[in-house]
Amino acid sequence: MTRICVSVCETNVAALESAAVRASECADIVELRLDCLHDLRGVQQVLDRLSCPVILTLRPTEEGGHRELDHEARASFWKTAPHTDWWDIESDLIPETDWSHVIISHHDFAGVPQDLTRIYEQLAATPARMVKIAVQAHDIVDCIPVFQLLDRARSEGREVIVIAMGNAGVATRILGPSRGAFLTYAALNEGSTTAPGQITAQKLRSVYHVDKIDRDTMICGLVGQPVMHSVSPHMHNAAFRAAGVNGVYLPLEVRDVKTFFTRLVDPSTRELDWNLRGLSVTAPHKSTVLEYLDWIEPEAKQIGAVNTIVVDGDELRGFNTDAAGFIEPLLEVMGPLSGLRVAVIGAGGAARAAVWALLKHEAAVTLFARNTEKARALGQEFDVSYESLSSASFSNYDLVINATPLGSGELIDQSPATAEQLTGVRCVYDLVYNPIETLFLKEACKANCKTLRGLEMLVAQAKNQFQLWTGESASLNVMYDAAAAALDH
Repeated sequence: MTRICVSVCETNVAALESAAVRASECADIVELRLDCLHDLRGVQQVLDRLSCPVILTLRPTEEGGHRELDHEARASFWKTAPHTDWWDIESDLIPETDWSHVIISHHDFAGVPQDLTRIYEQLAATPARMVKIAVQAHDIVDCIPVFQLLDRARSEGREVIVIAMGNAGVATRILGPSRGAFLTYAALNEGSTTAPGQITAQKLRSVYHVDKIDRDTMICGLVGQPVMHSVSPHMHNAAFRAAGVNGVYLPLEVRDVKTFFTRLVDPSTRELDWNLRGLSVTAPHKSTVLEYLDWIEPEAKQIGAVNTIVVDGDELRGFNTDAAGFIEPLLEVMGPLSGLRVAVIGAGGAARAAVWALLKHEAAVTLFARNTEKARALGQEFDVSYESLSSASFSNYDLVINATPLGSGELIDQSPATAEQLTGVRCVYDLVYNPIETLFLKEACKANCKTLRGLEMLVAQAKNQFQLWTGESASLNVMYDAAAAALDH
């Protein structure tokens, strides 16, 4: 069964009680992190309010706790600690208690230790009912030993909690229960995480449908660095549910593409037994992945970038749905593109797909970029003009497209062009989708330009990905509403 444990950490008993009661409404188990409390008196009154199972934890700073606690102070606490369903005790303590409700735990916030197997065996040799190991993941491949430990414990009949922390470890939090983990930890809300990479209980259930995942679940995911900002999991998981597909879509933070493909993707070499079916590819890996594929569709070869991978038996097949996803909403707004004067700002993977699609529709394209060397290389490859963005004026263009990250993330307060530069332009198209209304689009409105948002492209290309992975049509409305709701949130 899937158990979600919401961990709460507050500085005073009243706040802890309030958070714990709210957590009990959405969790199967509540963990009280007592190391956050300034005064441990009054914990019993919190326990008296809860009818669900409870884990008590008093974590020292070296194990991720929130205040200094020496060995003697922790040992003294556990001698007189209130009775609960579970006590989570670090492996340096030998509790004088009934071990049948002890979770013996080990945490490593630096990475995955080389002797992880030895650590597990030492913990498993204690009389503790449960073994817990949490390690820090820096790349999705760091999750492999976590999943392998889960498989081993399951075969040995040992109850365990094994988790990879950090954004790169999110997959272990979502897939862990289906692979034998006793529980998965979650936060009560976005601002109350108690460990790196923790996501909310609400998101685990409503976005990832963690209760429905089993070993047969088809797995798809987003490959990139970073990926946690993406709303693709919201779109694809909503589409899976609407179509009745037993699938889950995960954020997969990948730094080393070669190692990722060798150890987790390629059916002939991968080290994890999972039902991997498809991948979305985002920055900075859209061109890098080409060399690891067995087959690439001609259009993706011409573009020089793959954003969709299908695992078809023993073969890895690459596609580019960005170009079609880019052009479909544009045709609806602008009609035929033949002869239109189009300025594309950018020289990366998104710009490549846009230029290729525009040329296919016989538009006249000019590239603008901050990095003129990249613009020159892309311009020469596609035989289009290129100019520096620094002093650009777009008054002679029908359509201006932003294919840069300007306006999103850390660059949210930047725009590739001002209203003055955009005066006279018929339509402005921003491929950035988060936020929905970017500064670039606001500048376009000031210049009385028609606008087209990146969310339309995102949904259009995702719909095509879904069909490649499942052979079924996805609901555009379901995907759009899920993405828009995530962005609004």
